[in-house]
Amino acid sequence: MASNQSRWPGGAHSRRGFMESAAGVTASLAIARGPSLAADVAPRLPTVRFGKYDVTRLIVGSNPFYGYSHSVPVLDQLMRDWNTPERVCQTLHACEQNGINTYQGNASERGVADLARFRAEDGKLQAISLAAGDVVAQVVQRVRPIGIAHHGENTDRLFREGKLQEVHEFTKRVRQAGVMVGVSTHQPENIARVEELGRDVDFYMGCVYNRTRTPEQLKALVGDVPEPPTEVYLRGDPARMYGVMRQTSKPCLAFKVLAAGRVAASFKAVEQAFRVAFQSIKPTDCVIVGMFPRFKDEVAENAGHVRRILAPAS
Repeated sequence: MASNQSRWPGGAHSRRGFMESAAGVTASLAIARGPSLAADVAPRLPTVRFGKYDVTRLIVGSNPFYGYSHSVPVLDQLMRDWNTPERVCQTLHACEQNGINTYQGNASERGVADLARFRAEDGKLQAISLAAGDVVAQVVQRVRPIGIAHHGENTDRLFREGKLQEVHEFTKRVRQAGVMVGVSTHQPENIARVEELGRDVDFYMGCVYNRTRTPEQLKALVGDVPEPPTEVYLRGDPARMYGVMRQTSKPCLAFKVLAAGRVAASFKAVEQAFRVAFQSIKPTDCVIVGMFPRFKDEVAENAGHVRRILAPAS
């Protein structure tokens, strides 16, 4: 396998680095070359059983690839401009080289095309998809995922509108398609509700920050409605989501454990956020993290954090 130097284009900025620069922390942004990675493939990160599959406890997410920074529009555009199909595939190959074996993506036209290109380049990452509506058959055919989760923002909206049956019908279609059945949400009470109803679900995806509160709920909590109201990250939220995840025996995939790049004060701060996540979830759970290796090698750094945190005690 070619070394990472041949896979990565020169020059790199990262979403996390972008946040650091805004905060005046510039030392880590001085890297003016592509990420360094040994030619040899790193050992696989620790895994958990996910149905009949083994999934690494660190899963790479797709949001940065397609401009979903959950921050500011200029960062969305930076992500979209930099993440050409070639670079998306380079990042996925780097994840594989660093011991990650699973990718959580979307079923958009661009997402499907990038995954097909990665697989044509002999990429082996397993895929977990997010979707909503009557698209399950198409997603299974085009993505060949090991699991499909009902998209979180749609879950939250339907639960708020009292339309739980639509989520249930979606999960029934996923079951009939023969892949793992999931529900994604930003609100811990929605996981609790699905559990209470005894729905046929194999796994949950949970955003550890509740970013789908209504303006009315935010005003009651903080006395005003922040701008934008869809990107509010409260420090008390992760403990609430982690608590619900621990209460279900089903595998849970925690996402936004770094608050969409807001946990970026230092290398140690990022590692501490990973540490809190793994200490807070079950041993059968995983974390999903999007990666944007434009200023520094986030792939190697994130894999290194997880490898150290999950290393067996000597």
